[in-house]
Amino acid sequence: MAGARPNSTPNFDEKTAPYLKDLNEDQRAAVLATEGPVLMLAGAGTGKTRALTTRLAHLLFTGRAQPWQILAVTFTNKAAREMKERIAGLVGDGVEGMKWLGTFHAIAAQILRRHAELAGLKSSFTIIDADDQVRLAKQVIEAANIDEKRWTGRGLAAVIDGWKNRGLIPEKVPANEAYHFADGKGIALYKAYQARLTMLNAADFGDLLVHNLTIFQNNTDVLATYQERFRYMLVDEYQDTNVAQYLWLRLLAQKHKNICCVGDDDQSIYGWRGAEVENILRFEKDFAGATVIRLERNYRSTPSILGAASGLISANQDRLGKTLWTELDEGEKVKVRGVWDGEEEARLIGDDIESEQSKGRTLSDLAVLVRASFQMRAFEERFNMLGLAYRVVGGPRFYEREETRDALSYLRLIRSPDNDLAFDRIVNKPKRGLGDKALQTLHKIARAQSVPLMVASRLALESDDLHASARRSLVNFVDTMDRWSRDAKDMAPADLAELVLEESGYIEMWKNSKSPQAPGKLDNLKELIQAVSEFDTLEGYLDHVALVSELNEDSGDGQVWLMTLHAAKGLEFPVVFLPGWEEEIFPSKRSLDEKGKAALEEERRLAYVGVTRAEESCRISFAANRQIFGRWQTAVPSRFVDELPEEHVEVVSEPGLYGNAATDLASHSSFEATKLKDDAYYDNPGWRRARAAKSRPTTGAPLLEGRGKTVSVSAPGKSKYKKGQRVFHQKFGYGIISSVEGQKLTVDFEHSGPKKVIDTFVD
Repeated sequence: MAGARPNSTPNFDEKTAPYLKDLNEDQRAAVLATEGPVLMLAGAGTGKTRALTTRLAHLLFTGRAQPWQILAVTFTNKAAREMKERIAGLVGDGVEGMKWLGTFHAIAAQILRRHAELAGLKSSFTIIDADDQVRLAKQVIEAANIDEKRWTGRGLAAVIDGWKNRGLIPEKVPANEAYHFADGKGIALYKAYQARLTMLNAADFGDLLVHNLTIFQNNTDVLATYQERFRYMLVDEYQDTNVAQYLWLRLLAQKHKNICCVGDDDQSIYGWRGAEVENILRFEKDFAGATVIRLERNYRSTPSILGAASGLISANQDRLGKTLWTELDEGEKVKVRGVWDGEEEARLIGDDIESEQSKGRTLSDLAVLVRASFQMRAFEERFNMLGLAYRVVGGPRFYEREETRDALSYLRLIRSPDNDLAFDRIVNKPKRGLGDKALQTLHKIARAQSVPLMVASRLALESDDLHASARRSLVNFVDTMDRWSRDAKDMAPADLAELVLEESGYIEMWKNSKSPQAPGKLDNLKELIQAVSEFDTLEGYLDHVALVSELNEDSGDGQVWLMTLHAAKGLEFPVVFLPGWEEEIFPSKRSLDEKGKAALEEERRLAYVGVTRAEESCRISFAANRQIFGRWQTAVPSRFVDELPEEHVEVVSEPGLYGNAATDLASHSSFEATKLKDDAYYDNPGWRRARAAKSRPTTGAPLLEGRGKTVSVSAPGKSKYKKGQRVFHQKFGYGIISSVEGQKLTVDFEHSGPKKVIDTFVD
């Protein structure tokens, strides 16, 4: 029957077609509502992909459209492949004729190939990647005699991307936005960048849609051709569309108006890369007479998890609204756990993972989802210590990241001047006037004399092999490295690392970068300095890094998933850990400072995404104190913790971590805050909080207050143990106490070295 259309059979009733039998009532309605604009508001885990692909198959089966008359757009090639495979399972070979099924960029590229001359290009144009885009931006900056160290190519490329995401050609960019780059030269550089692309017969990814818009707006006959061709349009993840994509879709839909957009306003989490949640919120205004169908039956999570997520997201004002429900068993409540500090958080999550393993779970059933990548380090190191296999999704592991490797190369070269790999990596990073020719000269001397590159540098300075500018740069580099090597003998490793990153200009390089990745890289560098602060010697830290950087092999029991919340969207796991739910981490202070209320609502949507990744168990944690970028501070629980409905939450208390900690959300009502910063309070309805001081607390402070409920963690009292005492720990064995701080002990264990433990865990 593959490829056949049932409506060719006289007795065919499309409402009872066999491909509809496994759909629920709302999914079926979304499939059968074929005419006019339709918004399929699909909550997390509600089977929207099944509804979307069945709708496509239905259009083909019933003869409403030929395969080439359907435009179906997604955001990723993976999603496009999955959609095509599912449709093939329903209609067979007919899917091969769906030439307009793909990503926004892939379909826009097809259209641009056909009409390239209308955009000033030849049909053989090249699509440049991100690296070439940065390289081209650098050329434009240099040609304009602008300081590229201050105004980087990466920064210009990011600004231009932002304009293109909004569908703006240079002539349409508001005049005041010229100051987004190079003191008012931004628009002129954008024009020069586009002229250079045209000369090269090339386009970047942003151009694909922008050129489409230009062609459609200036050539009504071309637009009319595509409007007529696309009888039906389907758009996946509509909440993630940017302005350019929105305008492109609206233009194409004007003829037949049979556009079906699938999305979830509660999962719009990509505002930082141009997504506009307003696109889905105003769908009914944009398309008069639109039908809105809510997919609310969830097939993924338990009622407790859904109840917690729904209660949390209900605090957002800008949303269309829906109520998720499920027929699954109630399941366990969402667990909320307060811990003393970040180190304890990583330890306890590691213990929980081992406990889940002992119950028969595979490691691949478990996921740790963090707000920012810098939070991963503590978990990576803990997992390595426990021998737990893990995988980092959406980016390299902490010690494999570009910025981490660069910083480590500086430190390795200070420790070992013979390390040519480290020398090569950082000698001209950031740019210091040592180009390829100068570096070739150094390598030639090193090979000829059989000496390391640092020695070759000194030899080169005694010769006439380098130009004057390169010589000056190399003198400065060698002298600075020598000074840092002397400093390393007396300076604490963390202070040295901070000094090197500042004086080298490396931190300044990322501060000046307009790349969307720059803030995260700066956070990772600060986290690295914090990691160094845990060691007494530079050698000890670098040796530690070498050990934890070994390959983390899959033991056959799978690997724990470790990723950011953004990377987790679209995934699901039986057990999900959500650490670091504290103000200024989650919601992110940077986001709130930059975008205020809009950012807060997006952060809350991100929290909602995190909770709804869990199928059976969701465990949220926050710390009373956290060492953030080398500084201890009292941590205030995230407002999102307060917004979780009490009836779906269980507060868990760890023995020995809390003095008189509550075991129930309603067990305390007093609010005693220590070290208030300027007595500043958040004034949200139903709760208030004190801003944290930038130092480690010395007395107990409540961690959670809202709607009359408080969980407290008391500061450690006086320990019964003393320095020099021999103790036993269940996991680490015997050791000698080297220091005592309240109830926290540092113990030199015989087999595992120094560890920090709570005194109630030793005998």
